[in-house]
Order: sequence, then structure tokens, then C-alpha cells
Amino acid sequence: MNHPATDTIAAIASAPGAAGVGVVRVSGPAVPAIARTLLGAEPQPRHAHFAVFRDAGGERIDHGLLLHFPAPASYTGEHVLELQGHGSGVLLDAVLRRVCELGARLARPGEFTERAFLNGKLDLAQAEAVADLVAARSEAGARAALRSLDGEFSRRVEALLAELIALRVHIEAAIDFPEEEIDFLADPAINARLVALREKLAALLKQAERGVRLNDGLRVAIVGRPNAGKSSLLNALAGSDRAIVTAIAGTTRDVLRESLSLDGIALELADTAGLRDTDDEVEREGVRRTHGELRRADVALLVTDQEHAVADLAFFEALSPAVERVVLVNKIDLARAAPHGETRDGIRWLWASARTGAGLDALRDRLKQLAGAGSGEGAFSARRRHVLALQQVARHLEQVAIELARSRAGELAAEELRQAQHALGEITGSYTSDDLLGAIFGSFCIGK
Repeated sequence: MNHPATDTIAAIASAPGAAGVGVVRVSGPAVPAIARTLLGAEPQPRHAHFAVFRDAGGERIDHGLLLHFPAPASYTGEHVLELQGHGSGVLLDAVLRRVCELGARLARPGEFTERAFLNGKLDLAQAEAVADLVAARSEAGARAALRSLDGEFSRRVEALLAELIALRVHIEAAIDFPEEEIDFLADPAINARLVALREKLAALLKQAERGVRLNDGLRVAIVGRPNAGKSSLLNALAGSDRAIVTAIAGTTRDVLRESLSLDGIALELADTAGLRDTDDEVEREGVRRTHGELRRADVALLVTDQEHAVADLAFFEALSPAVERVVLVNKIDLARAAPHGETRDGIRWLWASARTGAGLDALRDRLKQLAGAGSGEGAFSARRRHVLALQQVARHLEQVAIELARSRAGELAAEELRQAQHALGEITGSYTSDDLLGAIFGSFCIGK
């Protein structure tokens, strides 16, 4: 796929603010002429030249390094020029104006990476990993983004896509023999392929969900009865007195958020209003916001005590199956109990004290595990649109299984597979729309 550009784009590629070095990036067909004008000679490809950057009147703007990357061996696949000077916003703006006078225009957000995608240098998942790497909030997230940029996620998607296409071909071939007495759709090989495909999809979906958490950070909603110790727990995890703690029930009436990092893993904690029936209008609004926070959370952390632990599990009843559940039995210092943990019906239970800190290391380890820590060297970054696409594929494959088992409707099964193929292809860009590309690259920073 190659989309030669007719115009040349330019942008400041370094972060705003004073710095030792600043970078102006240029891409497009006018780059060789711009490079010759700024250098005063023909630039050697991929060679760092010392250059004095001058305005149209010959006055010196700045001096620094000029690097020319001829097409197609460049980031965008086009001629690319990088000008490295002093990291002053005033100087960089002047250099950028000079480049635009010589035939470039200001780049849109993400336009460099968009051109890299359109010219086949990156697929769509890799292009998104570029933005994820720039915006990484933790070391684990940065490592995961690098693996996606290297194509780890894309290779998994392409392998799944190849198996899906092979199954679709098998079913469509069976449809071509309607007059035969043999029921080709009953071939055990079709069912075996479908089962294997759904298992691999489920594994990829699970890893993608973990990749989203590594990328965005784990969203943890701390919920429970009033005075269960939710605010004390937030303060203990944050290492500061972020929330007001009193013996008065209902102190927390709004959602209090705190972002922190646990050994390179980003977490966003939300301390919520205590869940109870109340006549207080302000507290009722706090309870409503608590339920909204639970709908957005990756993890619901129920803070309770030994007396109410079993009854408080009712707070989990309305949760989506995708939300992880953790129960923290708090105030073990009052019960003179030792910190410990166990798993009940798939829910991790931990006994701890937010006041003394006993047992909280086990909670931190559990949160890091849910956020993706220890997920192995194959962990990759992903976005929520990737998860939604994989979930859509799963629904189509489930419908394929229903059609084959119930009615032997090969045409319907083949159509479901076609739609699954389309949804899977949107992840890497095999199938895209201009609206999708605009939404993705519009979220990038200018210069990328």
C-alpha cells in the first residue's frame, strides 16, 4: 500500500518548553530542496550535518544538526528531514516558519504516523502503539507499547485472521455442493477448527484486556458501607492523607481520585461514597456516582469487615462480568486477626488493616497482577477499540457455532465469518474507514 503525498508537512517534534535540544521534523516531496537550501549543499543521506539555519534575508536563526532520510527508508516512507537545534520555543518556531516559507505546511496531529501507515511502514495497531509509547504512564506500559510497535499484537491478530479465513473458505466450499448426499457442514474438521479458533480468540482477548490496563492504568473503585475504612485504605495506598477520615458515617460524598504507581504499574484509585439507603440528598447523589464509578472500573474493591463480609457481597450483584472483584476484610487489628488471603468462587479475599498497614502488601500484589504485572514477555499494549473489535469477533463466532449446530445454515455461518473477518481486520487496518483513521490519528500529538 503506497499513497504518495503531493504536499510537504512540518512540525515541531520535541516537547514544549525549554530544553537542551529541540527538533523540527519535515516529510514530503519538497524535503530535498528544503535540505539543500538550509545546508547550502547536497545533504548526504542519513548523515548528521552541522548547519546554520538562516531566514529568508540571510540572518542566522540558530545552528544545529541536519539529517536527511530519503524515501522510502524513512519513518513515513517519504523524504524526511530532521532539524535539531536549541530547545527554545522561539527559535523552533522561527525554524518552522522558515521551513514553511520553503514549501512545507503545518502538519495535523498524528499526520507523520498516518503517512507511515498509509505508506505501509506500520499497520494500524503499530501506529497506535507509537502514541501509546509516547504517552506511557509506567515502565510496564512502555515495554508493552514497544512490543506492540515491534508487531507482537499484529502478528497474533494476523495469525487469527488467517485461521478465520481458512474456516470461511472451508464452509463456503461446502456450500458449493448442495446436491451432494454428504453433509459437508457436518464434517468434524469444521467444528474442530471453530473450537480452536474460539479458544485462541479468547486467549487473545484476555491479553488485549490486560494490554489496555497496562496502557491506560488500572481503574479501581473502592466501595463498601459507610465507615468501612475506604478512605483510610486510599490514604494508606497513596501514602498521604488524601481523604478525610472521621468516625462520622457518610464523610465521603463525592468520588475522590488518586493516581499512583506501584512498581511501574499505573493505578487510578477512586474512593466512593458509602453504599446505603439515605434521606440525605447530597449523600444520595454520592451513592449514584458510586454506581457510575463501578460501571467504569476495571476492579471493584469491596472494603468490609468480618461481621458484614458475606452480606456485603450483594454490592457485586449488578457488576459486569468483565469487572474484577476483590474483597478486603478490613480492621483485622480490632479483631486481633492475622493478615491472610484465600480465593472463594473466583473472588480473591484478603484480610488486612488499613490503619496499621498489615496485609496491604498482598493487596498491592493483587492489584499489580490484575494490571498486568508478571504477564510475561509476550505482554503487549492494546486499546479499548481493539478489545471491542475482538468481542465483536467472539459474538460472530458464537453465532457461527449456533448456525452450524442448529440449522446447518452454511450461508448464514459464512456471512457471520465475513463480518468477523471485517471486525478483526479493523484492528490492523486491513479494513478501515476515513472516520476511523481520523479519530485515531487526531488523538496523536503534533509532530508524531
